[in-house]
Amino acid sequence: MREVNELLRYDYREMLYNSTFCLVPRGRRLGSFRFLEALQAACVPVMLSNGWELPFSEIIDWNTAAVIGDERLLLQIPSTVRSIHQDRILSLRQQTQLLWEAYFNSVEKIVLTTLEIIQDRVLEHTSRSSLMWNSLPGGLFTLPQYSTHLGDFPFFYAKLGIKSYPRFTAIIHVVTPLVSLSQPVMKLLVAVAKSQYCAQVIVLWNCDKSAPAKHRWPTTSVPFIVIEGESKVISSRFLPYDAIPTDAVLSLDEDTVLSTTEVDFAFTVWQSFPERIVGYPARSHFWDSSKERWGYTSKWTNDYSMVLTGAAIYHKYYHYLYTTYLPASLRTMVDQMSNCEDILMNFLVSSVTKLPPIKVTQKKQYKETMMGQSSRASRWADPDHFAQRQTCMNKFANWFGTMPLVHSQMRLDPVLFKDQVSILRKKYREIERL
Repeated sequence: MREVNELLRYDYREMLYNSTFCLVPRGRRLGSFRFLEALQAACVPVMLSNGWELPFSEIIDWNTAAVIGDERLLLQIPSTVRSIHQDRILSLRQQTQLLWEAYFNSVEKIVLTTLEIIQDRVLEHTSRSSLMWNSLPGGLFTLPQYSTHLGDFPFFYAKLGIKSYPRFTAIIHVVTPLVSLSQPVMKLLVAVAKSQYCAQVIVLWNCDKSAPAKHRWPTTSVPFIVIEGESKVISSRFLPYDAIPTDAVLSLDEDTVLSTTEVDFAFTVWQSFPERIVGYPARSHFWDSSKERWGYTSKWTNDYSMVLTGAAIYHKYYHYLYTTYLPASLRTMVDQMSNCEDILMNFLVSSVTKLPPIKVTQKKQYKETMMGQSSRASRWADPDHFAQRQTCMNKFANWFGTMPLVHSQMRLDPVLFKDQVSILRKKYREIERL
């Protein structure tokens, strides 16, 4: 009785989450449920089950996430774990979380991982490398149908010591007819094409009326093409078009107001954060405890968790993931509402990277109310449009099984980086001018 009372003094789950190492001896069989419990709790599993082939050991290097002990030498385990350096312990714990999130945190992930391993066995010439399976974001997000070359994925640039191609492709999403050369889309097209980093401009024509003849568009110094949107649905802006030759995509709404200097600055920032969304208009999410659901807000606050794709730069691989990884049901929902595609892209990228987007700031004269009186501008004032976005947040969180969005307070602003040089030598003088 005394022993039972002694055990009741301790909360097993609390001890698990507060422990650095967790013993995983064999159970009735070689395997034990304690193994997955330890992974989930970021507790380094100390394996004491000789002969147990650990899950997915064909592709997972368990030496980077677990201590493999010998159950015949049990008394040596304390000295073994005490000899592990703190840096190594941190690395082990971080890897437990990567593997848990990537492959084990749901039945769906376990099944999908199994199927993907089988596919890599069958199609060995297109199989993923060990680095892809054992590094963020994991093998399920590095689709071999896209590429098997590490350098084609933004997540591995830092590991490989490489940089992205120093140009971007602008995609301007157009939904309203072109009736005047003074429309915002014309000014935007000219400003973007003047960027020193612009390789090509694509106008995605999602308007019901036919696209204007080429002579009605402004003359640009970079290649300029018009693509008819597939089925005129809003998700077509995220299709992996073969016409995109660069790593970086500058996604723009037709009524976005940006100067050439602001485009240059955003791209320069993106080059330092190629795995993230970098852009201007920011939004945030919050938990509404009164309604017990996620909320969406456009209020200007100290933090944000989304950067909308009406004026944002990201790697073109996310077009491929959006189109092939996400279920058709989510894309259909977005297309039927003609809304929330930007939120869904933010969910996807944050789910992959476990990081927030990056907000860059514009010149102080800029206001989001400067948008022209287009059909899109009128939607922002529509209460149904806002209610739809609230619904989207919860639908998306339900499919992802969690809320992947991450809050951030970081804003990168050239005004804040005042180097000791003449104003004439500053790189982004137009943005700095108040």
